[in-house]
Amino acid sequence: MDHVMPVYLAAVASAGPETPGMLELVLDADIVVQLVLFVLVAMSIGCWVVIFAKFGTIRRARNESAEFLEIFWGSKRLDEVYNQTDRFPGSPIAEVFKSGYVELHKLTRQGTGSEADTGLSDNLARSLRRAATVELTNLERLVPFLATTGSTAPFIGLFGTVWGILRAFQKIGATGQATLAVVGPDIAHALIATAVGLAAAIPAVMAYNYFHTQLKVLGNEMDAFSADFQNIVKRHYRKA
Repeated sequence: MDHVMPVYLAAVASAGPETPGMLELVLDADIVVQLVLFVLVAMSIGCWVVIFAKFGTIRRARNESAEFLEIFWGSKRLDEVYNQTDRFPGSPIAEVFKSGYVELHKLTRQGTGSEADTGLSDNLARSLRRAATVELTNLERLVPFLATTGSTAPFIGLFGTVWGILRAFQKIGATGQATLAVVGPDIAHALIATAVGLAAAIPAVMAYNYFHTQLKVLGNEMDAFSADFQNIVKRHYRKA
């Protein structure tokens, strides 16, 4: 028993102090590093809010647009389609159709003829293009924030990293020692800033690329629908 106790005490002494957790490292960090971490965490939270919100909005826009197009191509009267557009408030194509139909209804009151038909075609095209631009702008809202986070978060984290390393060198100069006990905490703070910056940037870049592709598809669908709608109107007035 007398021989066991010294061995146990030596083992406990060699184990050293308990390794601080992540929260302890953050709370013990310099105010500049803490500010960097706060900014990065805030940007990351904002990105995830935008990601979930835009994912639902774009999915709804695609689903409702597909349903609206089925009704549009399955109907023989534009007024019947117009009466059902309120069922698709999230569809940008339905909103483009509503704008075009309202403009067409106003222009047809001005009569027909070659000059009137030319003006109708030009005004209808402008109305459809303006509506498509408005809808695409609404869908793109807050998406650039993802690109901003993806491009700046690594550099913000790098700033925290550089600051932490500078603090470590300052301590080396002040104490004349380069042991892990002296510089370890500041290096840990620096690496945490880098990790948080990458954690904020990677999902933001991935989500931005996905949303950019989906918005491009929706924009092309609105352009194609606008062209089809104008062709339908032109054929109708030629027959008339």
